[in-house]
Amino acid sequence: MDSQLLFSAIWVPFIFGSSLALIPSKVGSKAYKWISLAGCLWPFLVAWYLFFQFEDGLQGGYQFEFLQSTGLDSLGIYLHLGLNGISLPLFILAATVGLAAIFYALHSHADRIQLYLSLLLIMLSGLMGTFSSIDLFFFYFFHEFALIPSFIMIMIWGGVARYAIALEITIYLTLGALLSLVGLIALYQQSGADTFSMLALSNALAERPLTETIESNIFALLFFGLGILVSLFPFHSWAPKGYAAAPSSAAMLHAGVLKKFGLYGLLQIAIPLLPMGAFAWSPWLITLGLCNIVIIGLVTMAQKDLKQMISYSSVMHMGYAFLGLATFSVLGAGGVLLLLVAHGLSVALLFMLSTSIYKRFATFDMSEMGGLGKIAPNLSVFFVLAIMASIGLPGFANFLGEFVIFAAIAEHESLRWVLFVSALGIMISAIYGLRSIGNVVFGTPVKCNSEEEVELNDMKMFEKLPALLLLGSLMIIGIFPKLFSDKANRDLMHLYGDQEMVLEEISRSDENQNLND
Repeated sequence: MDSQLLFSAIWVPFIFGSSLALIPSKVGSKAYKWISLAGCLWPFLVAWYLFFQFEDGLQGGYQFEFLQSTGLDSLGIYLHLGLNGISLPLFILAATVGLAAIFYALHSHADRIQLYLSLLLIMLSGLMGTFSSIDLFFFYFFHEFALIPSFIMIMIWGGVARYAIALEITIYLTLGALLSLVGLIALYQQSGADTFSMLALSNALAERPLTETIESNIFALLFFGLGILVSLFPFHSWAPKGYAAAPSSAAMLHAGVLKKFGLYGLLQIAIPLLPMGAFAWSPWLITLGLCNIVIIGLVTMAQKDLKQMISYSSVMHMGYAFLGLATFSVLGAGGVLLLLVAHGLSVALLFMLSTSIYKRFATFDMSEMGGLGKIAPNLSVFFVLAIMASIGLPGFANFLGEFVIFAAIAEHESLRWVLFVSALGIMISAIYGLRSIGNVVFGTPVKCNSEEEVELNDMKMFEKLPALLLLGSLMIIGIFPKLFSDKANRDLMHLYGDQEMVLEEISRSDENQNLND
C-alpha cells in the first residue's frame, strides 16, 4: 500500500497537470485552480505520511519499495522506487516547495495560466520521481523530465532576453547532463551489476572493487557533470540569468529543488560508490567550492537587482555543500543534507517574496525601493526573516547546516585553513543581506514612476500561506533538526562509515610515501 502511495506522488501531479491542457477555457478559472491545488496537495500529504511511516531502525536499505517492469528488463532498467534516510528529506522538500510554488501561482496574472499551472505540475511530478528513484536510469530520466517545463516557461514568460537566456541554459545543462549520463553508464558497466539499481551497484562494487584509476575517471565525469547542474564555479553563469528570467514559481522549483539533483547525486551515489576517485578529486572539490563562496559572494555584493542578488546568493551557498562533501565524513554528509533542505526552503521563499515586493514597487532595482515597512509591514517581516535565514542566523535550518559542515571541516587538521577562507562567505552574506534589508524595508517610500499597476497594500492570504509554510519549515527544522537527522544518520553511517576508514588508510599511505621519498 505504501509503495503504491509513493508511486502516486509522481503520477497524480502528472495526470492532473496534463488534464489542465484538455479543459476548455470556457469552463472557468475555478476548475483548473482546484485541479492544480489537488495536484500539488496530494504529493505533499503523501510525503508527510511516508515520513511518519518511515522506520528509523532500518539501515542500508530502502523503504516503501515499488518495482515495475518497463519492457527494458534485458537492459537492467526497472521502474524501481523507494526512500532511504537521505532521499526522504529531499522528497519532502520537493513536495513542500511544490505546494508553496503552485499555490502562489494560482493567483498570478500570467498569460495562458492553464499552461503555466500545467507545466508546474509536470515539473513537480519529475521532481518527486527524481528523489524517489532507486534505478539510476529513472533517477536521470526524471531530472531531465523536470527540466523540460523549466525551459518552456523561460521561453514563454522569461522576459525580453528569454531566447538568449534559454539558449545559454540549454548549452550548459545539456553538457552537464551528457557528462553525468556518460558517468552513470560507465559506473554501471564497470561494476558488473545486473541492473541500474543503486543497491545492485553497491553490492557489485563491494564484491569487486574498481581500481583507483577507473574510480577517478568515472568520478571526474560525475563531478563535473553534476557540478554544472549545481552551478559549480566556473560553470555557474547560466543559473543567475535563468532564475532571474524565470517566473517566480518556476524559479522556486528550479533553484529550491531541481538544482539539488547534482549534489544529491554526489552525496547518494558518486562519493559512496567511488570513494577513492572522490578522494583523488578532493582538492578540486575544495578549490571550486571556495570559489563559489568567495568569488560569487563578491559578485553577489555588487548586485543592485533584488532577484539577481537572490540568484547569485543561491549559487554562492552551494559552495558550502561542496566543502561538506570534501570531508568524506558522516558528519559532513549530514551537514550537506541539512543544508540542501534549508537552502531549498529559504531560496524558494526569497524568490516568492521578491515577486511580492516587485508588485509593490514595479521594479527589482533596490535603489528605487524603500519604505516597504510602512507600505507592507507583514511582507517586510517575512523578508527580513527570510534574509536572516539565508545568512545563517541561529534558529533557522541554514545555520545548523553550515555549522555542522564547519564542524566536520574542523575535524580534519589538514582542512582547517578552509575554515578561515569560508568564513569570508559569512561576512559577505551578512553585508549583502543587511544592505538589501536597508534598501528595501527602511527609509522613505520611493514614489513609483512606472506605468505598471502597483499594490499599495500588505500581503494577501495567497502570499501569506506559502510564506508561512516555507518559513515555518525553516524554523521547525532549525529548532528540531532531529526530525530529519535521526532518520538520515543510520544511512549516512552505512554509506560513509566504511569510506572514512578507507580514505584514512589512503591518506596515511600517501603520507608514508612522501616521508620515504
